[in-house]
Amino acid sequence: MADKVSEPIKQCAAILKSAKSDTEKFAALFMVTKLVKSKDCTKAGKRVLFEAIGFDFLKKLLTSNEVPDDCPALVYKSVALSILTCFCQDEELATHPDMISNIPTFLEIVQTADDSDSLIVVSEAYSCLQSIAMYEVGRKGLLNVAGLTKWSEIYLQQSFQTDEALNILVTLANHFGASAWDTDPKSFHDLMQRLSLDFQSDTSERKFELCDILTSLIFSCRHDLIRRSSEGEMWPETLYKGICDILKSRITKNQRDPALKLTAQIIELLGIEWTLMDTEDPKKFFLLLLQLAAIEVRMQMDSKSFMQCVNNADLITSCFLILEQSLTFMATDQLDFEQKEKQQTYTALKGAFNAILGVLTKLFNDKICDNLDGKNKIFGCAMIRVLSAWLAQETSAMRTQVYKILPHVLKLSNKTFYDNRQYHLDNKSVNPDELDAPIDVLRVFLPALCHLVVEDEGRKIFLKAKEEDVLFDFISFHWTIAHYKRPPIPRAERLKRMNEPDPELSPQQLEAMKDSRTAIVSACNILMNVTVLEAKFVEDSETFNNLLKFIFNNLPEFKDTPENLVTLGHLSVLGLLLLKQQSKKVKKNDFSICRYIQITIRFLWDAYTLDESNDPEALVVSITYKEYWNEIAELWFLGMQTLSGIIQQIPWISEFAIESGWCEGIMDTLKKVRIGTLQPNVKSAYEDFLTQLIDANPDVAGVLKKADALRVCRNHRLMDLGKKLFGD
Repeated sequence: MADKVSEPIKQCAAILKSAKSDTEKFAALFMVTKLVKSKDCTKAGKRVLFEAIGFDFLKKLLTSNEVPDDCPALVYKSVALSILTCFCQDEELATHPDMISNIPTFLEIVQTADDSDSLIVVSEAYSCLQSIAMYEVGRKGLLNVAGLTKWSEIYLQQSFQTDEALNILVTLANHFGASAWDTDPKSFHDLMQRLSLDFQSDTSERKFELCDILTSLIFSCRHDLIRRSSEGEMWPETLYKGICDILKSRITKNQRDPALKLTAQIIELLGIEWTLMDTEDPKKFFLLLLQLAAIEVRMQMDSKSFMQCVNNADLITSCFLILEQSLTFMATDQLDFEQKEKQQTYTALKGAFNAILGVLTKLFNDKICDNLDGKNKIFGCAMIRVLSAWLAQETSAMRTQVYKILPHVLKLSNKTFYDNRQYHLDNKSVNPDELDAPIDVLRVFLPALCHLVVEDEGRKIFLKAKEEDVLFDFISFHWTIAHYKRPPIPRAERLKRMNEPDPELSPQQLEAMKDSRTAIVSACNILMNVTVLEAKFVEDSETFNNLLKFIFNNLPEFKDTPENLVTLGHLSVLGLLLLKQQSKKVKKNDFSICRYIQITIRFLWDAYTLDESNDPEALVVSITYKEYWNEIAELWFLGMQTLSGIIQQIPWISEFAIESGWCEGIMDTLKKVRIGTLQPNVKSAYEDFLTQLIDANPDVAGVLKKADALRVCRNHRLMDLGKKLFGD
C-alpha cells in the first residue's frame, strides 16, 4: 500500500535522525540511495526519508566545495541528486516549498558543469527540474526563478544535455504563453536562429522533432513584438529553406504533418508573404502549400463526422490557417497565375470546402451543436472562419449547402461575438496587451455575409434571425474601441492635469482600434445592402431607427484623422441611406441631425480638389482620400446620389449646403477645371446634386449664379443645371 512504511525505511530514518554529525548522516545516505530505488519504497516511505534527512542537509551537499582529499569532487552532489531525483517522482515532494526554493541550485549545477565528469550530476539535476516542471506549482517556480530568456541562454550555452533545457523551455512556453517571454525580443530571435540552423541542416528524424518544438515556440511568442522586430533576422529564411526541403521531398504522413503545422504557425506570425521568398519563382512554393493544405483537409474531413475531425483538429486547423491566408492573399491579385494554375487551385479548394460543408452540415444536424464547448467549440469556429474566407472570394460558391447551414452559422457566430464582448466588459481594467479574448467568429464572417444578403434567400435568413439587432450591438461595441477616449481624470486632479497630453497608445491598442474600424466598415456594408434592398422593412424597423440615432449622436465626435476616414465615410453614407428611408421620423429642431449633416457634407466636399502641385486645372482625388480611394470611391458616389434624394424628401436640409459654402465651393473648383477634362461620373454627381438643391430651395439659384454658374455650365456642358438656372 502507498501509505505503508516498510521496516527498512523506518530503521534508516531512525539512523538518520540519530546521526550526531554530517559525516554519520552522509554515510547513512548510501543506504538511502538503495532504499529509494527499491520497489517497496512507497510514497509514504519517501516522505519519511525526506523528513529524516532534512532538506538543509541535502542542500549543503549540493553547494559544498569542501570534500575529503580521497573523495571525488562531485560525489556529494551526486549522492544528493540521486536521492532528490527519486523524491521528485512524487508530486508532493516535487512541489514541496524546499524543493521549489532549491531550483536556483539545480540551475547553477547545469550551468557551471565544465567537464565530462559532471555529466551524471547534470543529468540528475535536469531530472529534478523536469519532474518539477510536470506540476503547476513547479512550473510557476521555474518561471519565477528563471524566465524563458534564462532558459534560452542555458540552451544556447551548448553545454551538457542542452536538449533537456530546451524541453523545459518548451513546457513553460506552452503553459504560460506569450506572457512568459520578455518584452526584449533578442532572446527569442537568438533561440530561433540556433534552432532554425539545426532544423535546416539536420537530415535525421530529429528534423521532425524540431518541427514540433519550433511550432510550440512560435505559437507561444509575443506575436506583435516578434513580427515587428523580425526584419533583418535570418531565421525566417532558414526555416523557409528547411520546410521547402521537407515538402518538396517524398515524405510520409508522420513527416508531412509536423511540417504543415510548423508552416501554419510561421504564416500566422509572419504572413503569407513568407512563402514567396523564392525570387525566381515566388508562387511555386505558395501553390504547392495551398494544394497540400487543400488535399489534407479533404482527406481528413471527407465523409467524416465532426467528432472524428476533432480528434485530428491540430493538423486540420493548421491547414485551415494556410487556406485562409492564401485565399485572402489571392484576392489582392499580387501574383499572376496562369489559367491552368487557377483551375488546379480552384478544383483543390472546392474539394476541401465541400468536405468542410459536409462536416458542418452533420454538426448542425446533431444535438451536440447546441452545447459546443472547449475544443469542440474551437474547432467548430475554425470551420466557420475558413469557410468565411472562401465565401468572401467565391461569392456564388455552393449556395444550396451554404443556405442550409446559414441559420446555424449565424447562431454560433453571434454567440461568439457576445462572449467576446462580455470578456472585454469584464476586463476593462486589464492592460489591453495582456487580454486573451475568446475568438469572435462573427467578425470574420461579415465579409461573406455581405455577399449573402444581396441574394433574396440569404437576406430572408438574415432577417428571420434578427441579425440587424446583433449588428447594431456589434457596431456599438466596436465603436467603443475604435473611438478611443482618454480615461476620465479624477476631479481632484483635473486642474493639475489640464494640459497633460493624451497617453501614448501601445501597438496592441492601435491594432485593436484598426481592427474595430474594419469591423464597423464590414457591418456597415451589410446594413447598407439591407437598407437598399429591404426599404419597407427598414422604414418600419425600430432597430434601424435606433441605429440612425446612434450615427447622429456619435459620428460628430469621431476624430478627423486619415486612419478614421474609411470608417467615417461608411457611417456617413449608411446614415444617409437610413435618413432617406426614415425621413418621416426626422424632426427639424433635432440638433444631432445638424451636426451629422455637417460632418457628412465635409466628407463629400473634401474628396475632390484641384491638383495644386502638378496641374492646377485638373480635378483630382485629394491627397488624404487617395490612399483609401479604392475603399471609398463607390461610397462617395452613393453618398452624393443619396443626399440628392434626401433633399427632395427633407427640403430644409438644403440650408446646410448653402450655409456651409459647399455650393460656392463646387462652382469655384469647377470654374478652374480645364474644359473637357471633367470625368463624366463626377460631372453627373455634382450636376444631379445641384439640380436637386435648386428644386428644394429657391435661394440656391441665386447663390450659384453669383458664383459664376453660367461659365461653369458652358465649360462643362452641364445642360440640366443650365436649364434650371437660365431656362432654355
